[in-house]
Amino acid sequence: MAAFYIFDAPVGPIGILEDGCAVTGVWFGSNPPPDAERKETEISRCAALQLREYFAGKRRVFTVPLAPAGTPFQRCVWSRLLTIPYGETRSYGDVARGIGNTRACRAVGMANHRNPVPIFIPCHRVVGADGSLTGYGGGIRIKETLLRLEGIPVTDGKIGKGSTSC
Repeated sequence: MAAFYIFDAPVGPIGILEDGCAVTGVWFGSNPPPDAERKETEISRCAALQLREYFAGKRRVFTVPLAPAGTPFQRCVWSRLLTIPYGETRSYGDVARGIGNTRACRAVGMANHRNPVPIFIPCHRVVGADGSLTGYGGGIRIKETLLRLEGIPVTDGKIGKGSTSC
């Protein structure tokens, strides 16, 4: 049975869902999945610790095991997102080119939207071609907070100078 754990983060409550082997879901807010048991496990404790370290500016790479469920295309996009370094951004077009499908910008956006483990798979680092902060499952305010935490300047809903958007 899946287990979930909710902890308070600087962006509000974050829920962690795990299957006994890996983190399978992360969500913003305190509404857990109805078919999961609320309990803290070694995996959720490790994931929460790594997120706390991230929010404290002490962690840039996550090592907790992840098992996001998705289509082969989504998993391909999510793998590509894992290559975006801390403190940098890429556009949807950059990600599409990175997976070898230059016409897949919208599909990349949908895969981002369906990312079940945000922050661990850094979909917040993907922005519009003009640097605009497009949608984010946790809301634009949280996306902006995460980017600023990583040292990326954000002004008027766009990334500013000093960030990298190839």
